[in-house]
Amino acid sequence: MSDLALDGIRKTYRTKGRPEVQAVRGFDLDVHSGELVGLLGPSGCGKSTTLRMIAGLEDVTSGDIRVGGTSMVGLPPQRRNIGVAFENYALYPPLTVAENIAFGLRARGKANRKERVADVARRIGLGDILDARPVGLSSGQKQRVALARAIVRQPDVLLLDEPLSHLDAAQRDTTRRELRHLQQELGYTTILVTHDQEEALSLADRVVVMNDGVVQQVGTPDEIYDDPANLFVARFVGEPPMNTVDGTLAGGVVRLSEEITVPVSTSGTGSVVLGVRPEDVVLTDAAKADATGTVLVYEDLLEYGLASIELPGVTERIVAQTPPGLDLAPGQQVSLALQRDRTYLFDTDSGERLR
Repeated sequence: MSDLALDGIRKTYRTKGRPEVQAVRGFDLDVHSGELVGLLGPSGCGKSTTLRMIAGLEDVTSGDIRVGGTSMVGLPPQRRNIGVAFENYALYPPLTVAENIAFGLRARGKANRKERVADVARRIGLGDILDARPVGLSSGQKQRVALARAIVRQPDVLLLDEPLSHLDAAQRDTTRRELRHLQQELGYTTILVTHDQEEALSLADRVVVMNDGVVQQVGTPDEIYDDPANLFVARFVGEPPMNTVDGTLAGGVVRLSEEITVPVSTSGTGSVVLGVRPEDVVLTDAAKADATGTVLVYEDLLEYGLASIELPGVTERIVAQTPPGLDLAPGQQVSLALQRDRTYLFDTDSGERLR
């Protein structure tokens, strides 16, 4: 397999009489051979545009894309040997599964098509439905056919555009595990585009978080979750989302309200946003607590509970993840402590992490 390098790629859309739109703004990334990298971000952040530039479906405004050290800029899609599995499957209804998988090979006049299709179908679990047509397939089967069509050509790079978005929860979990196993077995250099953080964090070796065409952070799933670079990453990654509370930093203490202060290891002064994930808000004895608040809502999710807590003088509600079996009632007073090594500070104006 080949490595992939994105060197300062930009995509700007220009329409006469309208302001230009910068969809991707200077994207740098080196993807190692056999690595799976997830592009994660909200709709409109530029991740699909980036994928389309790699595939050759969009022109690059500036910058370079290299596969195995060879520049792809200016090459048409058919000369890039890049496989793409699209969000909408893009299967041909009149063709059988086998014919759909072999379509690209036949268009290129490749030999041994039947053998290659049979091998890929066996690996991906489609061997018993090769004669079926798309209309009779489940969503999970259609997705596997689209994936098989992308990998049967033995691409240098495999691009997956929201591959699980049309599947229900049970199919998504199963197909996600199958997809990861298949990618590891075949060793394709892979770019996965998704807005689903669970999908990105569970599948990818590294994750690229994007927003408004700009890369916010690149790191392993653990780094993205446990060491967010800025406020956007902290709020976007995590379910339930990270608690973020406005405060004022001075003398190694963050004041959240007249009644509540939290000691921190960060020096400096000024307006900050304090962040802490729900699993790092611990219900405890009053003597060990950072604050005491009132339970507004308690959700028993069996594996754990979620308590929405109102703190005196604090506008933002705090969500605490509790152990299973705990029964909290609305209006109940609880004391809570924040795990010090899992509490983050961000600059209010820039959103950048303060360390």
